[in-house]
Amino acid sequence: MLSPKPLLASVVLAFLCFTTAFAQPAPINSLYRQTSDVHHLMTNYAADRGSLTRFYVIENSPERRQRLEQLSNDYLQQLQKMDFDKMPVDSQVDYVLFQRNLKVDLEELATEAKEVAQTQAWFPFANQIYALEKTRRRGASVSGEQIASELNALSKEIWEARKVVEKLDKIEPALAERAAGTATGLKSALRSVFEFYNSYDPNFTWWVPEPYKKVDTLLASYASLFTKKAKVVAPKKDDGSGIDGVAVGRAELIRQLEFEFISYTPEQLIEIANKEFAWCDRELLKASREMGFGDDWKKAQEKVKNSMVPVGKQPEMILRLYNESVSFLKQKDLITIPPIAEETWRMAMMSAERQKFSPFFLGGETILISYPTEAMSHEDKLMSMRGNNPHFSRATVHHELIAGHHLQGFMNNRYKTYRRFRTPFWTEGWALYWEMILWDMNFPQSPEDRVGMLFWRMHRCARIIFSLNYHLGQWTPQQCIDFLVDRVGHERANAEGEVRRSFVGGYPPLYQLAYMTGAFQFYALKKELVDTKKMTYKQFHDAIMQQNSMPVDMVRAIMTNKKLSRDYKSDWKFYVPPVLK
Repeated sequence: MLSPKPLLASVVLAFLCFTTAFAQPAPINSLYRQTSDVHHLMTNYAADRGSLTRFYVIENSPERRQRLEQLSNDYLQQLQKMDFDKMPVDSQVDYVLFQRNLKVDLEELATEAKEVAQTQAWFPFANQIYALEKTRRRGASVSGEQIASELNALSKEIWEARKVVEKLDKIEPALAERAAGTATGLKSALRSVFEFYNSYDPNFTWWVPEPYKKVDTLLASYASLFTKKAKVVAPKKDDGSGIDGVAVGRAELIRQLEFEFISYTPEQLIEIANKEFAWCDRELLKASREMGFGDDWKKAQEKVKNSMVPVGKQPEMILRLYNESVSFLKQKDLITIPPIAEETWRMAMMSAERQKFSPFFLGGETILISYPTEAMSHEDKLMSMRGNNPHFSRATVHHELIAGHHLQGFMNNRYKTYRRFRTPFWTEGWALYWEMILWDMNFPQSPEDRVGMLFWRMHRCARIIFSLNYHLGQWTPQQCIDFLVDRVGHERANAEGEVRRSFVGGYPPLYQLAYMTGAFQFYALKKELVDTKKMTYKQFHDAIMQQNSMPVDMVRAIMTNKKLSRDYKSDWKFYVPPVLK
């Protein structure tokens, strides 16, 4: 028998071992599980929702909305019956994110129901059209003469409803958009009926085409009327940019940041971007001095821009940079690169029209090269060549291909494919993280390379600053363009393309800030696990690539084996200012 003191020491030691185990990273083997306790629900939900949305196709119809509400509620109930506390962290992450998405779906459907109710008086004829479409799905026999009569009456009802709407003052934008969508949905419902029977049912074909064309035209015009009636949120001054986006406001930014498990306010993110910008400034001045330009970094940058390759040689340059970056990754043993991923990437040239929105590379399995085309003006050709010079491109090739977007897509198609919690903080953050890692490992070979890589790092700082200031209502698009030109060194046409892409290119409000913010998250997690020797670089990077897309805070929970609560809220303060070498 042990004496009391050794016994106490043993108990303490056992307790310390127990608590330390929960503070350690997840066991390496567990990081590569291909399933989770929630896997079956997520997979079935995605398939069920796909089946229902292909069957109930009419947007804003009560039938579709009610069926999707029932689906989400059914799965939410099934999820909440599961024993969350007994799940491993990997499964808890799926639970938290799946629950979040189901609740957001229900919130959006509730908003739809509220708005449809407010616009219902403008569509007294809607149920009649919905009923026609419903019977069509199962191929019911119809009377062409009766349908023609109904359509003729519908024309009159639409005219009467239109007169009411024309007398209204401006309509709130959300309601106007919902009403326009409802009119468009009704139009598509009738089209499905017409295309099913016309030319196949002789009676239908004899009676219906003319009254159908009339109703179809009236519904299209009715949808356009709502768009014209939409109230302008705030008069916009013409700032000369020709870019007319919609600033979403602080409350919406906060909501979206919380959805992405980002525990910073917009103002705090702007402050972080300015701190990072200051580091970039110091590094840029060091490179400028090495190049013999003293503190005039714009002259140093000008020399770098003029290092553009001859016309027609850009693809060769891209291939050279790709080979250099992949060789570097292999030499340092940083990540597993599957042979087929190396084998199957390819190049394509970007059209002149698309370059107005994307003046630099786009990537994935195919890297789209932004370079002058015959249709461009002489000035735009030069700006495109200068903005895509070899030193600027040094950072973007591995961002777009390996270990960036191409490798991401390749791995997403093979690992935990049920887990597609799409987020730019994971997608763009990971690609930019590699720019930071390769900088730390002295991938740039010259001060010119450093100027080129710093251009992109400054650009991502600028994206946080200008996009948030715009959405907070503090900057105009022209101010954003000027900021990119003056503060980052963009060619003006390229700056205009970047701002146009940000605000009218179909990107959500947080997309542009997600590059650097997501990179900060991955970088902080690297410090937590790799710098402390708990994982090697390769173990760390391979594990992330086999988790599939999700908010980075959830990646951290899995990698560190951090137990979650059902209604988890992030409090992770991940930004650590870089150290000046």
